[in-house]
Amino acid sequence: MACTASTQSRFKISVSEKPPFFRTKKPRSSIFFFYSNQDQFSRFNRHFKAEALIFSTPLLSRSKLKFKVGAQRGYAEGEEAESLVTDATYQEPFSWSSVILPFLFPALGGLLFGYDIGATSGAAISLQSPDLSGTTWFNLSPVQLGLVVSGSLYGALLGSLLAFAFADFLGRRRELITAAVLYVLGGLTTAYAPGLGVLLVGRLLYGLGIGLAMHGAPLYIAETCPSQIRGTLVSLKELFIVLGILLGYFVGSFQIEAVGGWRYMYGFGFPIALVMGLGMWTLPPSPRWLLLRAFRGKGSIQDYKEQAIFALSKLRGQPPGDKVSERQIEDTMVSLRSAYSDQKSEGSFLEVFQGPSLKAFKIGGGLVLFQQITGQPSVLYYAGAILQGAGFSAAADATRVSVVIGLFKLLMTWIAVLKVDDLGRRPLLIGGVSGIVVSLFLLSAYYKFLGGLPFVAVAALLLYVGCYQISFGPISWLMVSEIFPLRTRGRGISLAVLTNFGSNAIVTFAFSPLKELLGAQNVFLLFGAIALVSLLFVVFSVPETKGLSLEEIESKVLK
Repeated sequence: MACTASTQSRFKISVSEKPPFFRTKKPRSSIFFFYSNQDQFSRFNRHFKAEALIFSTPLLSRSKLKFKVGAQRGYAEGEEAESLVTDATYQEPFSWSSVILPFLFPALGGLLFGYDIGATSGAAISLQSPDLSGTTWFNLSPVQLGLVVSGSLYGALLGSLLAFAFADFLGRRRELITAAVLYVLGGLTTAYAPGLGVLLVGRLLYGLGIGLAMHGAPLYIAETCPSQIRGTLVSLKELFIVLGILLGYFVGSFQIEAVGGWRYMYGFGFPIALVMGLGMWTLPPSPRWLLLRAFRGKGSIQDYKEQAIFALSKLRGQPPGDKVSERQIEDTMVSLRSAYSDQKSEGSFLEVFQGPSLKAFKIGGGLVLFQQITGQPSVLYYAGAILQGAGFSAAADATRVSVVIGLFKLLMTWIAVLKVDDLGRRPLLIGGVSGIVVSLFLLSAYYKFLGGLPFVAVAALLLYVGCYQISFGPISWLMVSEIFPLRTRGRGISLAVLTNFGSNAIVTFAFSPLKELLGAQNVFLLFGAIALVSLLFVVFSVPETKGLSLEEIESKVLK
């Protein structure tokens, strides 16, 4: 590579020197390659349409020279440049109308997950009522009721294991279609269950759909959307989960007085799942998954490349084979060639625990683990009891309390959606987790020596919910969807989903025994200490990925 600078009019060079204390840790630089062909420069100029590119380099004197190089007309042959430009410089052209459907249909998988959480709270009451269950087997034991309530969670755990084994074979699109089919089968089986055994089978089938959907949805959205709005869209999927919870609460409140109301609550998800499945059928496969198949030797690289260009053009609402889509596919192929240059085409089972993939799993898996073991299931599931213990009579009405908290969750999640691509991932995580730490210590203090101040419990509960919804709630899944290398992304995300559901189950089932053993004040103190550890983890281990393409994250953050 030859690199030259000229003081002639074709370059504009400005030099600025900053003292050491203004230096960033790692300057971002663009590397210039000079070509000997006027056609190559014409293609470069059409793609980037920019007058200035920034090139920064640290000098031995620890000062920073900033060269602003403007491409002027009249380049002589041999002096053109092509740049490895970050998304902060190059913004991928797109229209919002073209990204709505590729986001909406996968996000319905998250909505159906949330709906199950909300609907089950009402269905559990309806199912046990002698007058309203409409069955002769309403007198369920605590174990039987626990299996009904948590049956979808066990299915989701199993679905995560299946995703680890088969997700890269199925692809993101077919995985989500399969999830929709399981949602349909699980919802209908549960709604028409003649007995407890069939009901539990239906709950398991629905849970399998949850496991596949929570794996495939963030994958498909992250791999198909423009990088500059990736944070917004993946976080918006979390908003759909909250919307699903609220929808479940509302359907439950309307059907709670109906005979056999639990059947309507569980069956209501059927038409949504049908729309999800039919919608995914109309969408193209993920272009990145198609290229991954090519580099794993599953077919001709040229054929898969053409399919990927066609898929990306369709996703962007462009004519088949447009030049912008072709350039983006070629950029992704460069990243894949680097990843597969000196490795076997088909990775081993343990590859996700090696090299960059292991670093990604530590970040993504750590976030979803802390998301659960900081008490999220317990604090939210026992919100009514917390308010009731604080002396608020309204807490006796579980539906009203749940709806109010759900609306607050919706509001705070919307704030995260609006700010994640503006502020970045780390500021939201650090600020939100700091608030979680304070809220948990406040809850502990309330149960220990502030029992005469019930507003403390309410303030702490709302602080926890709000801070969770701008940090661990949406950002954990966003980081999981974008941090893994393409080579191991399918398996890596399935392990993260498995970690999430597994830790959720452990914390949910352990809360009551721990509360009996330690007392509420010490349980929340324990959660607060874990949250403090999670804050240190975020500060020292979680990188910023705002504005980076998935290939740039792989080449810059994980190396």
